[in-house]
Amino acid sequence: MERAVPHAVPLGQMEVFQTLQRLHMTIFSQSVSPCGKFLAAGNNYGQIAVFSLSAALSSEAKEESKKPVVTFQAHDGPVYSMVSTDRHLLSAGDGEVKAWLWAEILKKGCKELWRRQPPYRTSLEVPEINALLLVPKENSLILAGGDCQLHAMDLETGAFTRALRGHTDYIHCLALRERSPEVLSGGEDGAVRLWDLRTAKEVQTIEVYKHEECSRPHNGRWIGCLATDSDWMVCGGGPALTLWHLRSSTPTTIFPMRAPQKHVTFYQDLVLTAAGNSCRVDVFTNLGYRAFSLSF
Repeated sequence: MERAVPHAVPLGQMEVFQTLQRLHMTIFSQSVSPCGKFLAAGNNYGQIAVFSLSAALSSEAKEESKKPVVTFQAHDGPVYSMVSTDRHLLSAGDGEVKAWLWAEILKKGCKELWRRQPPYRTSLEVPEINALLLVPKENSLILAGGDCQLHAMDLETGAFTRALRGHTDYIHCLALRERSPEVLSGGEDGAVRLWDLRTAKEVQTIEVYKHEECSRPHNGRWIGCLATDSDWMVCGGGPALTLWHLRSSTPTTIFPMRAPQKHVTFYQDLVLTAAGNSCRVDVFTNLGYRAFSLSF
């Protein structure tokens, strides 16, 4: 559904309103459904749109196939992050995370299942939640953002079990080392921090901007994206996008990309989607060719 517009507004003004809304739209987050057939995208207006990837990728796809199958108002402010479990879509905005049943969303019954707010230091504090990360072995969810902490939540009980403190500015991104119970976090302070979930302690810190080969002072020190694959990590933002060997804390490859990065992943043979400052999600079926765009 589009944002509510009073019935008294003439049709022409409504169309202008919707056009301006799309013009100023930013897509902050995406998540693929458990079945792999649908893509959810969250924008700066608090809306989540769900697209049928299977229909859009079909050889018989039409322009209508690239429109949302359902759009709903999820948050009052921007939808900064989303992840999917086997059954749920989890979305985060200003100060809270919400859960939605994928089965109900696809039936266009978009009813909030639950919401949780981390234990912030004051009741007046409503920091944005920039990143969500599932830890399947623990059945837990890690949240991080504007309060400079990582909060761990038990998905079965909904209780917040611990907070990880070490960052001195807000956190942009999270990544999981799947072979060990460790989480990496990157933030505005320019550090990538490695946390042991068993002890809830920081075990390694890499201050990327202090390495001359990575540093780009004109872009700042912030870390906007990171991903990990066992002993390797790739991260970028203000500093150059760089591949690191984690055990030795050594940068091994500097990628020649001028613009700061906000999303990165270790890529296999998958459909890649990219979104940002527009109402569109670009879909790539290979890294050199944009197949088509989905649109709110």
